[in-house]
Amino acid sequence: MIAELPRYRESTLLTARDKAAIRYAEVLAGDHRQADEELFSELRAHFTESEIVDLGWRIVTFVGYGRLIYARGLEIGTTCPLPAAQDAAGGRAN
Repeated sequence: MIAELPRYRESTLLTARDKAAIRYAEVLAGDHRQADEELFSELRAHFTESEIVDLGWRIVTFVGYGRLIYARGLEIGTTCPLPAAQDAAGGRAN
């Protein structure tokens, strides 16, 4: 199914619900200003309002995480190279 993502719209393996969720992720990860009433109408055909909000939060959390990882040049699964925060008074790590 993961191999279907680049061409999800034409996929015969993914359901209409899957495709709506992927489109939502694509919009939120790209130009979020494209999140229009047409998109939300498509989502409402498959999800409740609560599910749409929950899905949106999950999408933007992972998008943000991915952007931070990229911006810092980090690798998933490795120790964070950022130095430990220093206590202003004593120079101790928190």
